[in-house]
Amino acid sequence: MTSPDVHEGVRERPPVTERRLHPVTPLRRAWAPVAVLIGWALHDLDQAQRQLTRLTTAHLLIGLAVLLPAAALYGFLTWWFTHFAVTDSELRIRTGLLFRRTAHIRLERIQAVDVTQPLLARVAGVAKLKLDVIGTDKKDELAFLGADEARALRAELLARAAGFAPETAHEVGEAPSRQMLRVPPGVLAVSLLLTGATWGWLLVAAVAVPLLWTATHSLWTVLAAAVPLLGAAGASSVGRFVAEYDWTLGESPDGLRIDHGLLDRAHETVPPGRVQTVRLVEPLLWRRRGWVRVELDVAGSSNSLLLPVAPREIAESVVARVLPGVSVPPREAIGRPPRRARWCVPLWWRGYGLAVTDAVFAARHGLLRRSLSLVPHAKVQSVRLVQGPWQRARGVADVHVDTGANKSVTARLRDADEAADLLRAQAERSRTGRGDARPDRWMA
Repeated sequence: MTSPDVHEGVRERPPVTERRLHPVTPLRRAWAPVAVLIGWALHDLDQAQRQLTRLTTAHLLIGLAVLLPAAALYGFLTWWFTHFAVTDSELRIRTGLLFRRTAHIRLERIQAVDVTQPLLARVAGVAKLKLDVIGTDKKDELAFLGADEARALRAELLARAAGFAPETAHEVGEAPSRQMLRVPPGVLAVSLLLTGATWGWLLVAAVAVPLLWTATHSLWTVLAAAVPLLGAAGASSVGRFVAEYDWTLGESPDGLRIDHGLLDRAHETVPPGRVQTVRLVEPLLWRRRGWVRVELDVAGSSNSLLLPVAPREIAESVVARVLPGVSVPPREAIGRPPRRARWCVPLWWRGYGLAVTDAVFAARHGLLRRSLSLVPHAKVQSVRLVQGPWQRARGVADVHVDTGANKSVTARLRDADEAADLLRAQAERSRTGRGDARPDRWMA
């Protein structure tokens, strides 16, 4: 017999409780078979039209009587066979009707948990949970959960990722947030009107559509060209306004929080320590107003926008929060390439620039749409010097720094001797910067 002393001091693990998604989820998944039929019809419109003309009313009613129950059954079964559970070390998601798939997401590798609510989900009181996990490109998601359950699960996952014990993670709750900035809808609308992309697409449409009509006199050809052009113009103006409406930035112990969206609301978090690059973008028509757009490269995350529009002074203060110890170099500190570089890139060489401080590698490019990229030395994974034959003839070279987000920032057309010195110095700055960097931990 086994002595009871063998089990003395051994704590039994609590049983893992698997949970299902919200009961409204089957309604969302039931559309999959219908979407397959619609996709087939759009793939071959002529064939679909011929088939539809052969069908009688009785055939259509029979088809609907078969399709709708089948779609409802598919939605129910996919919901029934989907479970998730939070264990001591991972979030486990089991899905699949015929082919089973189990995702094991290590809690310590979770770096962001976003809550999104499409318009119909807001009406139904449910939300979608999206997870950014280190080492994966695609976000895992739980769709849909009750809105309150989604927020509670998000708080628990972040607390567990921060290192809280399972027994206390439920009690931690969501970290408090302090609002830093809210973009007024009027400012956002004016900024989009002053963006060249919208007017550029409209100009292309105004020129291309009359030319196509004159050349072909075919309405379908004109529509095939006009619809994508007008769609692109709408996406760069109305689409962005809807997505970036009521943009609110807050600060909390678990990172910077972003809330936005007119129809679909999204609650995102910029994870601390995972930001690799920050870009300050200045379109030409924004400069008189002193506005900038702040974009991000985050390792392992698809979140790429921090501020759609803000005064430069406020944007620089936000950058200091995202990259502690980093300040944006002033314009006069950004050195241009030597004048002989104009033979490599006529006119546009004036838009390039470089500034290197004790904390950051800052490279600028662009004349009409100026962009300043900031890379902390601690985030530089490698540095390269590239020099083509024409650049060698002019004594200039490009210096590339690679970051943990699989992106590169390039200082274009630097003096060749300066580039060689920069290559050696940057390797040392990166080594010492990583030694002094703060840990990439939640609520650190």
